[in-house]
Amino acid sequence: MSKESGIKLIANNKKAYHDYFIEETFEAGIALAGTEVKSLRQGNCSIKEAYVSIEDGEVIIHKMHINPYEKGNIFNKDPLRNRKLLLHRREINKLIGKVKEKGYTIMPLKVYFSKSLVKVEIGIARGKKLYDKRETMKKNDQKREAERDFKVRLQ
Repeated sequence: MSKESGIKLIANNKKAYHDYFIEETFEAGIALAGTEVKSLRQGNCSIKEAYVSIEDGEVIIHKMHINPYEKGNIFNKDPLRNRKLLLHRREINKLIGKVKEKGYTIMPLKVYFSKSLVKVEIGIARGKKLYDKRETMKKNDQKREAERDFKVRLQ
């Protein structure tokens, strides 16, 4: 991501794009402790196993791993604790409506800094079947081959 836009990517969930069709995305803030933000600034975050649920009208992210800050001592929190995502009420209602439909779930896609704030991009996702995954891999291979051929012709 470019410096001009003020976005610095921390973590990306490639597995989500491989296993799910992403229907719609939302940008959410996240409630963090001070040492967690410092750890994120160092890039210590993983969202591969993470998932999002809605409990009592609040959006919660589970299993998002943020390594403890090295110099944080007693102020460090549990690396796998549940964290609250900050969204507008109408966005939460939209998520609730989609999740009630069969086959839809909410997945975290990216964690990044937008200026000085930590943001999480979440998406409404529908699971892919095995043949869908093969189709996607075939398209990506064809696209890569076409780009490679085009690059060779230009030289």
